[in-house]
Amino acid sequence: MKEKIKERKKLRGIVENLKAKGKRVVFTNGCFDLLHVGHVRYLEKAKALGDILIVGINGDHSVRGLKGPLRPILPVEERAEILSGLGCIDYISVFDEPTPLELITLLKPHVLVKGGDWTKEEVVGREVVEGLGGKVVLLPFVEGSSTSNLIEAILKRHEKKN
Repeated sequence: MKEKIKERKKLRGIVENLKAKGKRVVFTNGCFDLLHVGHVRYLEKAKALGDILIVGINGDHSVRGLKGPLRPILPVEERAEILSGLGCIDYISVFDEPTPLELITLLKPHVLVKGGDWTKEEVVGREVVEGLGGKVVLLPFVEGSSTSNLIEAILKRHEKKN
């Protein structure tokens, strides 16, 4: 499954080839630290919007900038490998910048997907995708399903044990 994980410049060539064959490319991104059912449902719905699903995954430095010094729980190599096991994902690329804008600009997907906890105006890369005639899709947020909730549940159960 690790063959799904691609350096961005190599992925650009793959995407250009797929587009030339008429494939509809969908892109989404996230930290995906401790994969949970909300992630899986979200990714399956994203895949249904096109032929190829590419996931941009925040590198460790990027996650720390977004989530704080105690995150990520799992290093990027492990998060990427876990994601590569999902059949709905075709390719994964790591980015360590604060946002995936560079990756989105490079790949030029037809569809850009984010969770319903975002507004269209907040979606990084919206202008790039819409400027090329593509669309931005916001998928419903799975209530109560988050890595933060998962971490909190683990800590509470561990405290009760001690």
